[in-house]
Amino acid sequence: MYRMIIKSLLLIFMAISCTGAGNGKADLVIINGKLFTNDKKSPYTEALAVKGEKIIAVGTTRKIRSLIKDGSTIVIDAKGRLVIPGFYDAHIHFGPLDPDYIELRYTTDPSVITEKVREKVSKSRPGELIRGGHWEHEMFFDRKWPSKDLIDRVSPENPVVLSRADGHSVLVNSYVLTRSGITASTPDPPGGEIQKDPVTGEPTGILKENAMSLIRTGAVTSQRTPEEQKEITWQGYLLALKEAREYGVTSIQIPGDADFTVYEKLMNEGLLTSRIDIGQSLTGDTIRLKEYLRLAEKYPREGNWIRFGYLKEFIDGTIGSGTALMFKPFADNPESSGLAMMPYEEFERKVIAADKMGFQIGVHAIGDKGNNWTLNAFEKAQQLNGKRNSRHRIEHAQTLIQDDMPRFADLGVVASMQPTHCISDKRFCEKRIGTERSKGAYAWRSLLNAGAEIAFGTDYQVEPLNPMEGLYAAVTRKDRLGEEGEGWFPEEKLTMEEAIRLYTIGSAYAQFMENRKGMLRKGYLADIVILDKDLLTIPEEQIMKTRVDYTITGGKIVYQSGK
Repeated sequence: MYRMIIKSLLLIFMAISCTGAGNGKADLVIINGKLFTNDKKSPYTEALAVKGEKIIAVGTTRKIRSLIKDGSTIVIDAKGRLVIPGFYDAHIHFGPLDPDYIELRYTTDPSVITEKVREKVSKSRPGELIRGGHWEHEMFFDRKWPSKDLIDRVSPENPVVLSRADGHSVLVNSYVLTRSGITASTPDPPGGEIQKDPVTGEPTGILKENAMSLIRTGAVTSQRTPEEQKEITWQGYLLALKEAREYGVTSIQIPGDADFTVYEKLMNEGLLTSRIDIGQSLTGDTIRLKEYLRLAEKYPREGNWIRFGYLKEFIDGTIGSGTALMFKPFADNPESSGLAMMPYEEFERKVIAADKMGFQIGVHAIGDKGNNWTLNAFEKAQQLNGKRNSRHRIEHAQTLIQDDMPRFADLGVVASMQPTHCISDKRFCEKRIGTERSKGAYAWRSLLNAGAEIAFGTDYQVEPLNPMEGLYAAVTRKDRLGEEGEGWFPEEKLTMEEAIRLYTIGSAYAQFMENRKGMLRKGYLADIVILDKDLLTIPEEQIMKTRVDYTITGGKIVYQSGK
């Protein structure tokens, strides 16, 4: 008898636990909304309830109202607005923002660069580093690469380093070239190019890929005191997190190295408002890989906030810089087929070693040959180490040959893609690689049809952080200013529902978290965004004008418009 009573009580307790807290009431509810849940069993509903960090119920407003406790439950009346899972940026170069950084995005007149550098120099001490970037020479009215002549005359006593939008080339002034010992006789390093004047042979100031490593540290040392730099860096992290939550970005996956301890400090002080995955650089060195294993134990995959991510490597450059690794020469530069960052044999050795020790690997691959090499290396690792649920990734996967598209699904490789690259690069893509090869560029629909798993992100700060620009790109393939017609290679467009899924549950899958985030579903983490427009019904010209009204991370309201 006692056993039956105890068993009955245990079943009652378990039933209560499944609905959330013991008292059955919620900490936060959203009612009267249009919830796009990502749950194929129930894609649309009206309301949800949150207890602690998780969703405890999803359903009608009437049902969810029963979980409200007067005086303690936070109630958000969505008033018909669209409610979706938080955005999970699968590829974002996240870190502290520098208030002194010269922003050159969308610059069309190169003389603007001169004036902005002149202004920054006037407020700086001699020898103080001037940094900036996001310029794109294909947006200049003359479409020519900039040169040191633009900045030399206004920066004779300051090092200037201005990164191209893709981060794979920089413009530096003569101050940096001289102090780095880069001259007309300096040879190109493996996997890099020192752009030189075709007449004089002198460096133009453009350094591509591995040539950027020729810049000597002493030539570009900041003049800030350690105390100044520490405070500016801390404030920079807070600015970056503020920007993320204002755009509804509740999870970020950083490709490569970042400072775990800073994010721990932010979390301990209650300031971390986005979940963080941080990886390391790919290596074939067993000692370093064992160190990575210890780091992965400290920040395990089972965690929800700060986690060890994947090991990152570069196999090539970019289409914009003319350094993507292609099977055939560039249409506008027949002497070049791009740059390989290392011999294939070295790359394959690294992949096999890291795969054998159980790491997830993400490889930056842009060109069709770069992607092919990466798939080959992943396949070789499976043959030697055995097939497992590795979810290796290709970061960008921008240009593919048709035969490689089904290999993503066959090998279980995630295509980690950034849709805004399509609408940024389409201005010059056909000029660089021709129309035929462009058919395999940014091929989201073809990859989905081939059964591939896709994770969306932004590649911020290469591209803007705002997910609305990515959604717009995915469903229109049109210029940000709008244009007539069906878009660039419209057969590759996605529906808005698909684009949102790839930006949420797709990115969660890439980090082995699809069973606990990326859906508005009972038991899932309460990462939620409420928008001021219905992305599923508005005209395409309204997509990028859509704003976030609420961002909720782990059941906490971390952003509310107007507050």
